[in-house]
Amino acid sequence: MSIAPIVKSVTVKAPPARAFDLFAGQMGRWWPVGKTVGKNPHVAIVLEPCVGGRWFERDAEGNETHWGQVLAWEPPTRLLLGWQLNSRWVYDPDFLTEVELTFASAEGGTRVTLEHRHLERFGADAAKHAEALRGGWPTRLVEFTEYANAQP
Repeated sequence: MSIAPIVKSVTVKAPPARAFDLFAGQMGRWWPVGKTVGKNPHVAIVLEPCVGGRWFERDAEGNETHWGQVLAWEPPTRLLLGWQLNSRWVYDPDFLTEVELTFASAEGGTRVTLEHRHLERFGADAAKHAEALRGGWPTRLVEFTEYANAQP
């Protein structure tokens, strides 16, 4: 079974290098509290800025909940993340789908495109889980856009 990837684009009022930094370096500031997989609200969402770097959230007590890993770190144009949250929204080091972000110059700023692919890897729950993600990613990108556009 093949499931079409989720693809969504937004335009932010920042040059590509700034848009990349805001997305990757400040994810915990624009991602809404309470909309993550950790047991407690996050105080940070971290992307370690290198291939093989971890992608995780941290709560106020220092507990970390892993989301995945950095597969490609190519500022200011491309970021490839390994999403390792399975269909139960639990980190699984043996599970992997890909979330690719590209940052391209556009009139008035940067066109940010997100593609979440290999959704069939969610197995028997793939169609249902893909629908949940199709509702989530567009909302997260709108929140990122609002955050990025409010920055000086």
